[in-house]
Amino acid sequence: MPNYTPLPRAELNRLIQGATILEEDGFGPKVYRLPSGDILKLFRRKRLLSSALWRPHAIRFWRNAEGLKRLGIPTLQPDTLYQLDDPAWTAVRYQPLPGETLSQRLRRDPGAWNALLPDLAAFIRHLHASGVYFRSLHPGNIVLTPQGEFGLIDIADMQVRRRALGALLRRRNREHFEKYLRKEGLPFDSAALWALCEQA
Repeated sequence: MPNYTPLPRAELNRLIQGATILEEDGFGPKVYRLPSGDILKLFRRKRLLSSALWRPHAIRFWRNAEGLKRLGIPTLQPDTLYQLDDPAWTAVRYQPLPGETLSQRLRRDPGAWNALLPDLAAFIRHLHASGVYFRSLHPGNIVLTPQGEFGLIDIADMQVRRRALGALLRRRNREHFEKYLRKEGLPFDSAALWALCEQA
């Protein structure tokens, strides 16, 4: 784990000059695509007293990337860990995972769902067997790489556990996945996917 690099406001402004805002909320931009192609993701500690005080989201993000790499699961490549002027804010600069999200693929080619099911189920089984509990496991955070592999992005909200996931956490992963399908209006019945996921 690297040390924090201070990122004063003036340097932050220089870093994001010419960048594209990819995501924002009521506090402002959260994710930038820098002119270099790297991504800068900002994290805000929402409460004064929270687990993020001793385990900042930026560090979780970095460690989760390292954990996925050890498991052979494609993901983004962290580059620099930043501490902003405000101690409630941290950031990570990283190289994105090449490819398109499963959501993008399905919107472009809805007929791909059935063809992707066996490999997608095998990928989710591998996550579960490897102890990966990802509360944002959904088509917007699953990437299909140019090599035809599945990988994960937006990984701050994730845990890599020491043993395979039990039935409760597998069911929660399924609930998050299906909630995303409903929210985004993706007309895919995931019952066949999860039936395959439960196969030995």
